[in-house]
Amino acid sequence: MRNLIQFILKHSYWLLLLIYLVAGFAMLFSYNMYHRSVYLGSSNKISGKIYAISGQVESYFNLREINTALLEKNTALEAHSLHLEEQLRHYIAENHIKDTLKNASEKKYDYITALVIKNSVSHLQNYITLNKGRMDGIEPEMGVIDHNGIVGIVTTVSDHFAVVISLLNPKLRLSAKLKRSSYFGSVVWNGKRSDYSALEELPRHVRYQKGDTLVTSGYSAVFPEGLIIGFIEEKQIVTNEEMTPIKIKLSTEFGRLGYVRVISNKLQKEQRTLEMGVQ
Repeated sequence: MRNLIQFILKHSYWLLLLIYLVAGFAMLFSYNMYHRSVYLGSSNKISGKIYAISGQVESYFNLREINTALLEKNTALEAHSLHLEEQLRHYIAENHIKDTLKNASEKKYDYITALVIKNSVSHLQNYITLNKGRMDGIEPEMGVIDHNGIVGIVTTVSDHFAVVISLLNPKLRLSAKLKRSSYFGSVVWNGKRSDYSALEELPRHVRYQKGDTLVTSGYSAVFPEGLIIGFIEEKQIVTNEEMTPIKIKLSTEFGRLGYVRVISNKLQKEQRTLEMGVQ
């Protein structure tokens, strides 16, 4: 306490001057409108700059969170876009198959509905069993499809069951053509993923694009022309090297097979008999 009193007495002149200055400024800004407005304007300007700097600093530190949120939204939108694109493909494929079947049925084809009761997709050679057989009109070398595309070809039958060689089997080579240009090749499964296959034997000069539709060629007595098989999955790269197999995305979802249609060609025997006679 004594030290405080000594400090005040020692600096009493300076303290008194400070009191006078504070009182003077208070009276100046309280009773003089001009000086008061200048003071308020300056203080508001300073406060505004402080708030602006504070906002910039806060925005900087929140930038990482904002970028993370935007990245998550972009990822979700991309996933949704891919999902819609896949749905659109299946919708187009399904409607195209319906139209093709309608046109073909007016000519020479009948269709038998059957249920898949056994199916494999993970083996090197995959087969499918149907719950209908010879008693239902199913015979070997009949094509099998579902609402999305090609499934396979019937190989053996009994009275009440049929075994189908799946498109996911390297033993099955399916004649196919590009819908846009009508150039044809062969679809052969490479033994890897159940949703992809490969197009081989396409002439080297043929140009194609990613997303081009691949359909049945109609060059056999098994499938009508124009049934969807899949879509070109990669861009064309023109080189002088030998033509490599082209990756395609199959339209059929082999892991979700249910009801299928077995195609009966009314004129198949006549066609095969004629073709065998000239060989």
